[in-house]
This record gives sequence, structure tokens and C-alpha cells, in this order.
Amino acid sequence: MVAFKRLVWLAVAFASSVYAKSSTGDSVLVIVEPKKQDNYNIFFDGLRERGYELTFRDPRVESPVLIQDDVPNFSHVILFASETKSFAKDITPQSLISLLNQNTNLLIALSTKQTSLTSLAAEFSLTPAPPGTPLISYFPERSDPPNVIPISPSETPNLISLTSSNIAPVWYSGTSFVLSNNPLIVPILNAPPYAFASEVDGGTADSLVDATEKRGEGLWAGSQLGLVTGFQAKNGARVVWTGGVELFSDEFAQKEVASGKPSGNKQFVQDVAAWSFQESNVVRIDGIDHHKVNEIQPGEHYTTKDQLVYTAHISKYNPQTGKWKPYSDITDLQVSFTMLDPHIRTLLPPIGSSSPGDYSVQFRAPDRHGVFKFVVDWKRKGWTYLFSSTTVPVVPPRHDGYPRFLSAAWPYYLGAISTSVAFFLFSTVWLAGEIKERKKGKGKTE
Repeated sequence: MVAFKRLVWLAVAFASSVYAKSSTGDSVLVIVEPKKQDNYNIFFDGLRERGYELTFRDPRVESPVLIQDDVPNFSHVILFASETKSFAKDITPQSLISLLNQNTNLLIALSTKQTSLTSLAAEFSLTPAPPGTPLISYFPERSDPPNVIPISPSETPNLISLTSSNIAPVWYSGTSFVLSNNPLIVPILNAPPYAFASEVDGGTADSLVDATEKRGEGLWAGSQLGLVTGFQAKNGARVVWTGGVELFSDEFAQKEVASGKPSGNKQFVQDVAAWSFQESNVVRIDGIDHHKVNEIQPGEHYTTKDQLVYTAHISKYNPQTGKWKPYSDITDLQVSFTMLDPHIRTLLPPIGSSSPGDYSVQFRAPDRHGVFKFVVDWKRKGWTYLFSSTTVPVVPPRHDGYPRFLSAAWPYYLGAISTSVAFFLFSTVWLAGEIKERKKGKGKTE
């Protein structure tokens, strides 16, 4: 038995050396009731195989603490205590938001019961269904209860990278929530169009008619209902809300969706955790360069109408190696040259295979001096945000920096020249006439 355990731990260590950890850390605190911990062993083992260090805690016990001396003790927190109504004093909605502000990622499971976590979901622009109304569907026809629903992830909006595009349907049981238009929300798994939230028996016909007469108020139905939804804060931290912890259970991972065809729960929940823990869809700006054309070093300042070159170096986190790799697949990156408002906004395309991870563009500085900024602000759902701001002054040319003659000023040059010539001719004529009169006057006197 000891030899078998040793072999298991060696296998886990080998897997940890093969699979990478999160880009933000590998420590995970799992808050779950001890009697239910074994219900999710397949999910937890999958996290261990990918290199995560799991620490378990009872939701009513105060150790280990989430935050100590204003510093989070863990990189990620999993809350599977979906039906617990009383938590330890350090597990509050305020403390969870504080963790998110300090770049700690959260994975939170809700239930059909009303808890403090249900009220916290509203802070993330999610509106949970009324208590006691799980998601119900009678399609496809099956022997399972109507609140146990097979859902294909490929048929619903999915903004995270799945390991397999043709992943098998996943079993789901739990509540649902309505998504707002908050741009920070990342839909991962939505309800099928034929599903609705109601009582376990589907509700009476009269209750459905009454809900319909209220023009949808009280009738929760359709693919606009979220089941697994991500939220990415502006600092890059991520939180995932799921309406049912059973999605992560061993029962659903081993349950078949068809004869001889296992469900996709095992792989799907690992993909959800990978996104939640900033393991996938993570990019960053490693550095930026700016200089004038035919130069290398960045200038302390630039002159109006200078030809400028701006380059951004971008990499993506590779979860297979645990390293950052140059990334050149962004096709809609832009750079703005701003002074209060953008004076120039142009596409920042990748250079190509000759310089992977580099995006560069050349443009002319505007004919206006002042303090400008090179700004890259790339925000896409499901991806970490890219932001860079570099301040540079733009000055007018020196007195000797202008051309001797300006083509646009030739009318003024001709005007000045013609005036000077006219004045010279007038003076010559006037002086010549005066001399002639003097000579004529001299002759008469003699």
C-alpha cells in the first residue's frame, strides 16, 4: 500500500513537471464542507495533476485565513459551499471582493437556495433566479429528472478556449441567472433555448400563463440565462460563477450522455478552472519601442511632422511549458497618438514570422505641438487586457529647422518683391524728375 501511494505521488510529481501552473500562482484554497469533499475528487485530482497545491477548509472554520496582514495567502479560491448559510467571519462578500482587487482569482458555485453568495452575485451584474427555481428542461427526452440537463458547450456562447471544440455535452443541475450588458462579463455556458427556471415539477400551467401575462416578469427562460459565467476585473483578476456545484461532481463526470459515451464534464470543468485561474487566454505587453524612421534610439522629444515608428512586444502564457511565448495572432490591435483626444489612431499589425510577437506601425506626427501619449488599449472578452501608455513631447521645429522658402508662401513673396520693385521704381522716377527741374531752373537764372 505504501509503495502504491509512493507511485501515485511520483506520477503526480511527473505530471506537475509536464503541465504548467497558473500564470499568477499555484496555491488554491478550497472551501467545502468536509462531508462533501469526496464528491469532487475527479475535479480536484485534475487540478493536482496540473501542478496546483490544494488546501481544504471547512466554511465555518477560520483557518487557514484568506488574508493575513492585508496580503492574500492563496492565489486562487474555490467556494463549493453553495448551500452554507453561515460562514466564518473572514469569508464575507467584502473579503471576497478584496481578494479580487488583489488579483486573487475566484471560482464560486451557487445553488437554488438563498445565501450570502447569492447577494454577492448582484455585485457582478448577475441576477440569480428566485430561490427554489432550478433550471428545467424536458428536451431532449430522457429518463433523468427534468432538472438534470445535458447541454452542449459548442451550441452556446463560449468565449474561453476549450481544449476540444467538439467536447461532449455536459450534465448540469442548478440555478440560472440573467446577464446584464456589463462589458466585463464573459459568457461561458448559457442555458438551452428550450430551458426555463421553475419549480422542480416544471410548475403548473397556470403559473406559466401568469408569468407570460407579466410579459416575461417571473418567467426565466431561453438561452439568455447564464449557467457558467466569468467576470474579469480591470486589474486582470477573474471570477467564475456557476449555478450548480454538481457540474464539478464525480457523478456527472462519470455519467454517460449516451450509451457508451461519457459526458464532457471532466474536461469542461478543467477548462473553466484554467480560465478562472489565469492559465488560458492570458497575454501581456513585454515592452514598447518608439523612434524616428532610420533611427534606433527613442527620442527625448519629437518634432511636428516627424515620421515615427511604434513597436509593441506581446507574449502569451503557455500553460504547457509555464513560460511566456511571443504571440502574433492578434489582428485588431490599435495604437493611438493622443493629446486629450486621439489625433491619430491606426492599426498596429504584427510584423510577421521574421519577428514573432512584435507589432509595428509607422505614421507621421501631427502638425501640432504639445504633450502626446502612445496608447495601446486592447480589451476583448475572455482575454486579459492589454494597456500601455507612453508620454512623449512633440515640439515645433527650431528657427533653423524650417526650409528657406515655403512653397505655400510664394504669393506673399511675390507681393513683397513687387512692392519693393514698385517702391524702387517710384523713388527713381521721383528723384530723376526733381533733378531735371533743378537743372531747368538753373538755366533760366543764368
